[in-house]
Amino acid sequence: MSIPQSLMRYLPVLRRGPGARAELSGGPEHPRLRGTVRFYQTDRGVLVLAEVSGLPQEGGRCENDIFAFHIHSGSSCRGGPEEPFADAKGHYDPEHCPHPAHTGDMPPLFSNRGYALQAFLTDRFTVREIIGRTVIIHEDVDDFTSQPAGNAGRRIACGVIRKPGR
Repeated sequence: MSIPQSLMRYLPVLRRGPGARAELSGGPEHPRLRGTVRFYQTDRGVLVLAEVSGLPQEGGRCENDIFAFHIHSGSSCRGGPEEPFADAKGHYDPEHCPHPAHTGDMPPLFSNRGYALQAFLTDRFTVREIIGRTVIIHEDVDDFTSQPAGNAGRRIACGVIRKPGR
């Protein structure tokens, strides 16, 4: 089996390493939730590569295994028991667009027995624009309709986007 040429063009980008990354940690209710989101600047946009483990598993096949995944405008993951990761603030949305057209709206994570691996390309932001912001995983699926943030539920994991090595 060969790798399509369209994907081969991104191998050099992946080899040189990400322009930014976020190390995700779960909140008090999900201490085993961990992940890394890497951001690679390309000539066609930002290639986002997310790998997450420890996502909540409810049991049956019909239970929620899809989790909202967004860049938020805050620069800290601090918060309290009532509102985990409150300092992450709302979705990153410098253009003041309605949801789901926020700059920080990303495709949801699909869990495979608590593990998710996802890659996508977006031109909604550059790596430079998101450094210092936060990545949030929510407990529910984003409905892509409700305002202001898709009725995605509580925040269950957070990470600050930083340049590599910081």
